[in-house]
Amino acid sequence: MNRPALVACVVAALVVSGCATRSAVRRVAGDLQAVHTEIDLFRQAQDDLSRRLGEVEAAAQASQTRAEELQATMASTVSDMERLAEQLAEAHEAIVSMREELASKAVAVAAPAPPPPASPPSVPEPARDARTGSAETAYAAGLANFRGREYGQAVLDFLDVVTKHSSHPLAPSAQFWIGEAYYLQHDYRQALVEFQRVLDWGSLTNPKAPEALVRVGLCYSNLREDARALEAWRRVLREFPDSPSADQARTHLARKGPPPPARRP
Repeated sequence: MNRPALVACVVAALVVSGCATRSAVRRVAGDLQAVHTEIDLFRQAQDDLSRRLGEVEAAAQASQTRAEELQATMASTVSDMERLAEQLAEAHEAIVSMREELASKAVAVAAPAPPPPASPPSVPEPARDARTGSAETAYAAGLANFRGREYGQAVLDFLDVVTKHSSHPLAPSAQFWIGEAYYLQHDYRQALVEFQRVLDWGSLTNPKAPEALVRVGLCYSNLREDARALEAWRRVLREFPDSPSADQARTHLARKGPPPPARRP
């Protein structure tokens, strides 16, 4: 029944019952009209709210998509920078080796007679990068020392990246290798502290977070805290199900045995 028909029925009922004057009828009709007007306004407000909720949902979905794209881009960028830093470390090692070889040949050619006994030659000073003090240089030096098992010096080099260039994309990776240095020395308590610090950068700008979580689990496993180890690996599956580290976490969860040795950069 439409609104005019409803109003007419109410008025007719009042008249038939003989309990209403004309003024009362007009007042009731006006009240009913006001009620219907409020109902229409409420419906309009409800429609507007539904439309706005749809717009908000669409905007949230777009933001989520953009965040995922940024995370993928950041991971790719950090991977490229790590690869370049490794190449720089290899070049640095090759230059030092070449200088030592050239220095020994020059001494052999220039000496007219056997030289008197002397102390061992000092190691040539490493070639200085044009950006001495940069995050890339410190990171490359840290990798070179890490590969040479000079873990103490490697930690100092990586700390230089973390403390002086904390906003640099390589900083989370440097922090990861600090934890790895302690892990390889079987200092699992300190390694656990350092790997936990990797997670402080947040997953959006830190592609090392899944790998650090796997290492957290390995530290707990070596410390015989199996419940915490299992929780760390389950967290990898919850938060980073599509990462390569998720496969490692599944392996550890299935095996529940001694952890594999730490990988080298």
